[in-house]
Amino acid sequence: MRSLLALLALLLAAELFVIVRHYLAAAPVRAGLKAAARAERGLGAGPLPMRATRIDYARLDARVNQLMQRRDMVGFGLAVIEDGQLAFVKGYGETVAGSGDRVTAQTQFRWASLSKGVAATLEAKLDGEGRLSLEDPIAKWSSSLKLPHDNQRVATLADALGHRLGIVKNAYDDRLEDNEDPAAIRGMLGGLYPMCPPGTCWAYQNVAFDVAHEVVEKATGESYDRAARTILFGPLGMTSASTTSAGLTSKPSWARPHDGRRPVPVQEAYFRVPAAGGVSSSIVDLGIWMRAQLGGAPAVLPQPLLWELHVPRVRVDKRGNADYDLALKDSSYGLGFRTANYEGHHLVWHRGAVRGSRSVLIFDPAERFGVAMLWNSSTVKPTALPMELLDQYYRRPFRDWLQPGRP
Repeated sequence: MRSLLALLALLLAAELFVIVRHYLAAAPVRAGLKAAARAERGLGAGPLPMRATRIDYARLDARVNQLMQRRDMVGFGLAVIEDGQLAFVKGYGETVAGSGDRVTAQTQFRWASLSKGVAATLEAKLDGEGRLSLEDPIAKWSSSLKLPHDNQRVATLADALGHRLGIVKNAYDDRLEDNEDPAAIRGMLGGLYPMCPPGTCWAYQNVAFDVAHEVVEKATGESYDRAARTILFGPLGMTSASTTSAGLTSKPSWARPHDGRRPVPVQEAYFRVPAAGGVSSSIVDLGIWMRAQLGGAPAVLPQPLLWELHVPRVRVDKRGNADYDLALKDSSYGLGFRTANYEGHHLVWHRGAVRGSRSVLIFDPAERFGVAMLWNSSTVKPTALPMELLDQYYRRPFRDWLQPGRP
């Protein structure tokens, strides 16, 4: 009898060990699930039932941890949406390399060019309220922007939001980064060679795109930052989001930019063009923003407005030769958002980069699935990760898009 009891005790201990080990191993994944559930409750919704998910979040967490072993990674924020709800939100790594200050779901990162979607959404909201028309000529709302042949009287607000101004790409970004005044630079654009009539070809802009901040301020009578917070961020529940340098650096936890593992100064130039590159927030708030773009906040962003933003309006040139770039077909641009086709699925996306910080947003409006990422280093390595999640969600065979061990 004693031997039987001893055997039962041994079996019970072994089973308990397995349970505890499984519990401890799952703790990092539960942190991401809990952060997403907490955000959903804050938005007045319940957490997504895990039985409804297609993503293996344990595998995802392991892949990100592999990524974070690289010397060129410092901090990283990740948000995943399934069925229109935040399913996983988590921070990894450090705010400053070697500091031990951990990135959390509330750590502030720069959005860089993901900010363009905010500007486009603001103007679309104001259009819906009758305070402006996206078909208004730019000259009606801005005195600073000049285009070749006086085309600021022909080009529309929608042309500016869609990079269809007929001038060379990234016009005078070098002057912006040399700390020249953006409004003064916009006045110089009229001397450029006209590449095409407005509205007929695509060339990416920052200084010219930022005419949107002048438009919003004139239409609302408020600063761009206040308009963004009162019209979008506040109503959506994005409590950390701002468009100013102080809005980033005043937060208790913010991710310093890095070149490799070396901290570098915050690039102030793109805060002076807030519509093009000024937004910062936590990964939670970027997830909430993506959720709203997927139709999750119809009282703030109704479906017709989202269609206005996301519909392809102009074909764009191929971006890069990486496998993940080549996989995105039929590349186009809407208003502040890119669009593409991946294996028969229509995707809306954008990327951003300023010195020492990068960002990615990519989502499938039909499936209400999306991935958002923020990181504080110059490497492009994380850019491939959403492709693995898209493949998993679409039930495609696994492909090692990320290749975390390769340069």
